[in-house]
Amino acid sequence: MGSKLIFLIVIVLGVIALAQLVRVYELSSKLRNRGEHEVTNRDNNLNGRMMVLFMLLFYAGFIWLMLTYGWTGRGDAASVHGKETDWLLDINFIIIIAVFFFTNTLLFVFSYKYIRKPGVKAFYYPHNNKLEMLWTVVPACVLAVIIILGLKSWNEVTDNAKDESIRVELFSKQFDWTARYAGDDNKLGRFDYKLTLDNNELALLTATTIDSAIHAMEFGPTGIKTLISKLNDRTIMLVPEDKEKMENDLSRKERLIRLLYQMRERHDGKVDAQAWDDIIQKDTLFLCVNKEYEFNFRSKDVLHSAFFPHFRAQMNTVPGMTTRFKFIPDVTSAEMRKRKNNDKFNYVLMCNKICGGAHYKMKMMVVVLSESEYKAWMTNKKKQTFKDAYFATAAPAAPAEAAPMAGDTLSVAKK
Repeated sequence: MGSKLIFLIVIVLGVIALAQLVRVYELSSKLRNRGEHEVTNRDNNLNGRMMVLFMLLFYAGFIWLMLTYGWTGRGDAASVHGKETDWLLDINFIIIIAVFFFTNTLLFVFSYKYIRKPGVKAFYYPHNNKLEMLWTVVPACVLAVIIILGLKSWNEVTDNAKDESIRVELFSKQFDWTARYAGDDNKLGRFDYKLTLDNNELALLTATTIDSAIHAMEFGPTGIKTLISKLNDRTIMLVPEDKEKMENDLSRKERLIRLLYQMRERHDGKVDAQAWDDIIQKDTLFLCVNKEYEFNFRSKDVLHSAFFPHFRAQMNTVPGMTTRFKFIPDVTSAEMRKRKNNDKFNYVLMCNKICGGAHYKMKMMVVVLSESEYKAWMTNKKKQTFKDAYFATAAPAAPAEAAPMAGDTLSVAKK
């Protein structure tokens, strides 16, 4: 508290001293019979030299910062396409820095060279077609090159992955990540948001998960049967607002359950295997060095953004759609720890969109293993598939009859 007060007093005294200096300057101008608007040649020359001095100090500080903190401060890229991205970013920085030095040199040197001189009038130079063409065409060509190279890099990252690429899905929700690895078939199981349950948060699509969702929708604690029972129970006094809310909830769930019954009728059980052998991983994402990965992204709630800073990869995760990109990690975690001389270093997956109050903790550790280490880890994880972890025992079978119509149920409830 004391240091803050002293700091505040120093600021106040500095402002007062500055005001007094300005007042002294005004008085001295009056004594010299010179107006405040009059600027002498001596002042002009001094300001011109100060401009050059400021330019030199400005450049020295800029160069010192680059030498101290690195070219861009990104560190080494840990993926194949990341090195190409860094090269493209370096090209951008070279162009920007060259323009920075060129334009600022013109600004400060011209301020020194073309100061006001006695008897010399400013030259009126309104237009030059060649200069106009030069500073229009050259920046346009430079931007075209940058954009074309950027689009080429982007298309490579988002293009279809090879058949042998490892498929992984990253599922985002407030405020964590869940990874789902494709099983032995290297095909990610299908999904449908209507199948979301506590034991199927990724909403994977199989005959069993459909039956489980139907059973929960009908007989769960907040299911259709429970809502009908409460609405028809004359011993329960419901206020109009609560009753309307329950009726709306009932109507919504009846529409959903009809869709679930239709889904079950159309479902092809042959695709179940694609989901059953998927491996769900929390907390840490394990990758194999020098293997191409295709990442698919989904969001349960709001817009998130999957950001791998060390792999130079980022993709928005959007509710209601799947986004994707691919990359090849080419530096193991152990190798990067040696480079950085930091035994505690780990790659990280972060959310790069402000997605809510706990956005700051939406992270997932990423570990890149050697091929032998990754195979050993995957061999162990294949005993913990989606089926083993969540449906080791069969889910409750759904009733064979079709779901009731919303109008029929509500007419019973309102009697």
